[in-house]
Amino acid sequence: MKDVVIIGSGKIGSTIARLLAHTGDYHVTVVDRSAEQLAEIESGHALSTAYLDISDEEALTAQLSGKFAVLSAAPFQLTVAIATAAAKAGVHYLDLTEDVDSTRQVKRIAKTAKTAFIPQCGLAPGFISIVASDLARKFDSLDSVRLRVGALPQFPSNALNYNLTWSTDGVINEYIQPCEAVVNGELVEVPALEEREEFSLDGVTYEAFNTSGGLGTLCETLKGKVNTLNYRTIRYPGHAAIMKALLHDLGLRYRRDVLKDILEHSLPTTLQDVVIVFVTVSGRRNGRLVQETYANKIYSTQIAGRITSAIQITTSSSICAVLDLLAGGKIPAQGFIWQEDIALDAFLENRFGVYYRQGEAAKGHGVTVAA
Repeated sequence: MKDVVIIGSGKIGSTIARLLAHTGDYHVTVVDRSAEQLAEIESGHALSTAYLDISDEEALTAQLSGKFAVLSAAPFQLTVAIATAAAKAGVHYLDLTEDVDSTRQVKRIAKTAKTAFIPQCGLAPGFISIVASDLARKFDSLDSVRLRVGALPQFPSNALNYNLTWSTDGVINEYIQPCEAVVNGELVEVPALEEREEFSLDGVTYEAFNTSGGLGTLCETLKGKVNTLNYRTIRYPGHAAIMKALLHDLGLRYRRDVLKDILEHSLPTTLQDVVIVFVTVSGRRNGRLVQETYANKIYSTQIAGRITSAIQITTSSSICAVLDLLAGGKIPAQGFIWQEDIALDAFLENRFGVYYRQGEAAKGHGVTVAA
């Protein structure tokens, strides 16, 4: 069994822990500075917990020493501290961050590390980058790469047409930070919540708009190779207008704590959600202009007898699949690893990547992924 540490015992961290411990191939230690959240973790022979102030670099480094890897499911503000401790302890590092600046700092740390540093292992960035890169490789030359992802309630019932399905801090960050894009072949920054569009999928109308962080390192990878590259978050129509009013007209972008408090006390959480992944790539193949699209829907379902939301399933299974590929020697074990260098076929064939396979049962976990 490989010893791994998971930082963060929230919805995503606890799901990662259950997935890994269930295999019998990993011993998992969940670390958090919240004793209350740790108490909710179902410990066992393959799963234990440890109370720790994550900002204490010396204590965190000691906790990581001798382990195979650390997986960060902590808020993005802690990314650099955890990556630094991982480098000092000499363990592999994986995270779920969508924060652009944090990833740049992880990349700098990885330059001198003797282990693998693999940030952005979630849904978006993460799986979305793997899909986009796989489609892009099928073209002789690229024109546009458009990525659209959303985690939505199946049954919206408020003016925002939204329920809290994951990190409130993460959502706010995506809505206020500048967004990377390639426009007319040039790498630029565009404002969040802008460039709204509408599209239909399976008879349902959605809106999509700019949000930060979803492209991961794709801008850097495809710079000079594509005319248009952008990432937009999917919501039900009407959401963007209300969020713009809150963030800009009422100035809550400058009062994040107030906005977070409002959202968490006004919007209920839900396990009845759906994740939509929609990637479209166009370019030249054999002299002809061709377009290819990947579209998938993943719904909440049961894992090990417990109802698990679609965003928990997709985010957790993605980082678990990357860890599995690392442990199996299928991706490099040193330096900075780009999500887009991970083969889609290898990802989907993995026992955790199977959660993304359209309409197939997730073998070994009793889960059906609906498409």
